[in-house]
Amino acid sequence: MQHLDLASARWRKSTYSGQGGECMEITADFPGIVPVRDSKDPQGPALVFPTSAWRSFVTAVQAGEFGII
Repeated sequence: MQHLDLASARWRKSTYSGQGGECMEITADFPGIVPVRDSKDPQGPALVFPTSAWRSFVTAVQAGEFGII
């Protein structure tokens, strides 16, 4: 497994941040992947998704497929 150095990443919070305290951040600084982390634990672990998988997830959330919006 390759180590991904996220120390210099420019993170941005979800547009829903502040609505209930369950916030996440993503960074678009890495071609082909989207690292995601918990904004309450910025030094904690990040999940890393292929860009295509992240796009599919966001599209499904926006379409209401998970019943959370």
